[in-house]
Amino acid sequence: MDTVVRVKKSLKTPIRKLSSCVSGLKDGKSGSKRRSSRSRRGAGGRAGTRKVPQTRDQPVIRSYQADLDKERQLREATNAQKNAERAAMRAHFRRKYQLSENSKDTNHLRSVGGKVLLPGDLSRIIHPDGSKDDGFDLLAAFRGLGFGRGFTVKKDKRDKEHSRLRLQEGTRQSWTRQQRLRTMRRIRASGSVALGVKRGFCVAAAVEDGKVKVGDVRKGRVRSFQEIPHTGRSGWVNLLRFWREDRFRQLHKHMERTFSALGPIYRENVGTLSSVNILLPADVAELFQSEGLHPRRMTLQPWATHREIRQHSKGVFLKNGEEWRSDRLQLNKEVMMSGAVQRFLPLLDEVARDFCRMLQVRVEKEGRSLTMDPSPDLFRFALEASCHVIYGERIGLFSSSPSLESQKFIWAVERMLTTTPPLLYLPPRLLLCLSAPLWTQHATAWDHIFSHAEARIQRGYQRLASSQGGGFVAGAAGGQYPGVLGQLMEKGQLSLDLIKANITELMAGGVDTTAVPLQFALFELGRNPEVQEKVRQQVRTSWAQAGGDPQKALQGAPLLKGTIKEVLRLYPVGITVQRYPVKDIVLQNYHIPAGTMVQACLYPMGRSSEVFEDPLRFDPTRWSSGREEGRRAEGSGFRSLAFGFGARQCVGRRIAENEMQLFLMHMLLSFHLSISSSEDLKTTVTLILQPETPPRITFSRLSGAPI
Repeated sequence: MDTVVRVKKSLKTPIRKLSSCVSGLKDGKSGSKRRSSRSRRGAGGRAGTRKVPQTRDQPVIRSYQADLDKERQLREATNAQKNAERAAMRAHFRRKYQLSENSKDTNHLRSVGGKVLLPGDLSRIIHPDGSKDDGFDLLAAFRGLGFGRGFTVKKDKRDKEHSRLRLQEGTRQSWTRQQRLRTMRRIRASGSVALGVKRGFCVAAAVEDGKVKVGDVRKGRVRSFQEIPHTGRSGWVNLLRFWREDRFRQLHKHMERTFSALGPIYRENVGTLSSVNILLPADVAELFQSEGLHPRRMTLQPWATHREIRQHSKGVFLKNGEEWRSDRLQLNKEVMMSGAVQRFLPLLDEVARDFCRMLQVRVEKEGRSLTMDPSPDLFRFALEASCHVIYGERIGLFSSSPSLESQKFIWAVERMLTTTPPLLYLPPRLLLCLSAPLWTQHATAWDHIFSHAEARIQRGYQRLASSQGGGFVAGAAGGQYPGVLGQLMEKGQLSLDLIKANITELMAGGVDTTAVPLQFALFELGRNPEVQEKVRQQVRTSWAQAGGDPQKALQGAPLLKGTIKEVLRLYPVGITVQRYPVKDIVLQNYHIPAGTMVQACLYPMGRSSEVFEDPLRFDPTRWSSGREEGRRAEGSGFRSLAFGFGARQCVGRRIAENEMQLFLMHMLLSFHLSISSSEDLKTTVTLILQPETPPRITFSRLSGAPI
């Protein structure tokens, strides 16, 4: 009996400690409550005067407490090990599928010292080849050193800082569950992909051209955004350097030199503008896959500011979001769909034929050949063709004395394009307040463009109203095509202000962007007579078989389209295509946060030996279907982006492509082209790429040429 009492007394203190753990009250507090309750019973009460006896078996108590502590520590260690194993597995698959890191997993791994020895069943998932697991290293998980054996990590100050930045970025830019599931589905749909481990580095999975490819991705580590090579952190210092070295005019060459020095991706800050610039088609493919339902490209803020201060509506070029999509769908029906192309193709063919007749007359006056700078005539051709398609009327620019109004329009477009690039890097409203000459010139040019467009729109409106007695019915003007303007007015899906805004943008973007590539095309065909003759033979055969149908003639001469693509590869109108990804992406193993402006640099891409074989050779056959399929099989798509890609590609693409092809078709049927010097053209950038000095072309009349 004494033994039982002694055991009970010895267990009283540990039991009281366990009770306090459950209740959350400390021993002192619990005791004070008991003493208070006893004191309230009365000073003479038995409970108030009772003294708790001291136990005499202290060694037994200490042994019991030690056993409890050991059991608690073992339990906590077991839980920590299991949590760390799960964290290791999650970190493994995050790196495999290039997902963001997780701070909780980082803490779990740190709690066990950063080293986890995975059980056999989990290890076999990571190492299906049966290789021995040497443990999971925290630094390897979050710094990309994989599960390889024998790795020693130097914990220098720089790596610690990079690790801290990556953890912050991973927490701030973590993917949602839905995005992860979409990524997993895309990876599964692309075929079987295995992630293995080699001695010395981790083999990671990367998405290229919509497919998952396996390779050594910089030792498996996704680097932070701050680690992307850059041209300088201060945008204002870079802006001053651009001004001093006149880099705006040679921006395409600056990009080419920078890619050569820094690699296929770099960051650049210039004034208020920041961007990530990329070169390789695989990276461009990944960028376009993340553009979202409403793709965004760089807003030309000087243009947008002009619309706001003049209270003009914005067209699709300056809009974003659902408003952009709604307007764009309406425009696509009139300028992009195959039915629309069939309607305006005869108008473009008519203008191209008239231009060749005009040139034939001038050549005949000079004898059998004429050497000249064709650029002024090409600008008139582009404006005449654009007006015929957009307004449904000719403006007589091929006459001996073109109108002063048209000449002013061409001048205004050139001035607008020239003044845009410098204004991109400065706040336009600040320049407006300062009445800066650069802004004044830019705004005046736009005012001329809008004035020209408004006069044409009013004329078109009156013409259609009178022909239909005030009502608009499809097939106006006696069944003749009324132009894009007439079609939009007839359908009434867009307000008159929106029609005016979009028609003005189409006109402003449809002159220089067509006339300048035609200069380059005539030059390249002139200095490559073998290519010229090959294309001419195909054109002649196709023209004879088409029986005068321009659409059939173009379909039968794919080298014409190849010629245009080759010209735009070497001399892209716009030297970049921009997008803002709607989700985090990985390019060249660097983390790119959502919302970052990423630019695909077309001029360096078109002349890169990593993208094109013998890139400086003018070869339209490189775009033939057979060779292109072979290139696509190698994952090298997205190489021809002069008109952009996807839902936000150039809205006037079909007009421009067919206009240039029909022009070259009739030129090759009528003339032999030659140049006096085969030296490369020096080029400069306004908003578009153009020659510093327009090339002089010799046009020689071909015998039997159509008139």
